[in-house]
Amino acid sequence: MFNALVVREIEPNVFNRGIESVDFDFLKDDDILIRVHYSSLNYKDGLSARGHKGISKYYPHIPGIDAAGVIEKSNSDKFKVGDEVLVTGYDLGMNTKGGFAEYISVPADWVVKLPEGLTLRESMMYGSAGFTAAICVNEIISKGIKPSDGDILVTGATGGVGIISVGILAKLGYSVVASTGKLDKANDLIKIGAKSVIDRNELINAGDRPLLAGRYIAVIDNVGGTTLSAAFRSVKMHGIVCVLGNVSGDILNTSIYPFLLRGVSLIGIDSASKDMELRQYLWDKIANEWKFDNLSQYITEVSLLNLNDEINKILNGQQFGRVIVNLK
Repeated sequence: MFNALVVREIEPNVFNRGIESVDFDFLKDDDILIRVHYSSLNYKDGLSARGHKGISKYYPHIPGIDAAGVIEKSNSDKFKVGDEVLVTGYDLGMNTKGGFAEYISVPADWVVKLPEGLTLRESMMYGSAGFTAAICVNEIISKGIKPSDGDILVTGATGGVGIISVGILAKLGYSVVASTGKLDKANDLIKIGAKSVIDRNELINAGDRPLLAGRYIAVIDNVGGTTLSAAFRSVKMHGIVCVLGNVSGDILNTSIYPFLLRGVSLIGIDSASKDMELRQYLWDKIANEWKFDNLSQYITEVSLLNLNDEINKILNGQQFGRVIVNLK
């Protein structure tokens, strides 16, 4: 038996969640059994915990799209008992029982060896949010954008992806403008590495002209909606926009002029299904030259017993930084 946060559908479309002691039969018997030491909380986990069937179709369920721990059973030649590993994305925490539990059972193809330079705890400080931020940074670098090319805008900058994007970009020498509705956190964003902080209303109220003044060479957008529309129209010649969130809306209202007149690239970011070669490459980057020093100041660590309050916070947009779950 082991402890887990279990979400149950007690009647049609009515859900509750709580800590339960469950049998290993609750898990699918897969290639790798991992004793989870740490997990982390993401917005997708909050939706799954609330009973969002667009995220998790089948209940009872254990959310948690991230997990880091030690292998207890391996049916794969790639891994041995005692290996320190992490899992982010794929189907973990969606329709496969997830990381808000003392054990997970997953296919070997989902498992990343913990890179040198990261502890299990640190890997979950980054988690899916950090991996997603790293994908965005990699897209910007692959586009050939250099620190001397101009400012990079990060929207929704107080969320997990936002904070880590700011931190990595600043570590690499880029000039970062952070956009947020939480201006009381502006000093924190400056400490993380932002050059300046703007109110999200500056983007929301930017007007409806098909092109705005070119201010940014790249954008990492966590928000969507009118924020994305304004940011997209504010990108300089041959810039790039990485799109990964829709908390403010899933409709992009724009014209084709940023494409035609400025050659702007609009890139959708999906972190769940990236291939293992890219995963290992980016986790090695996170563990080494992209690792920044002060992320730990913006981490809240909770036990499984205290996780429910943090789930409510993330669903209500009240969270700042990252939440990790200690399951040791």
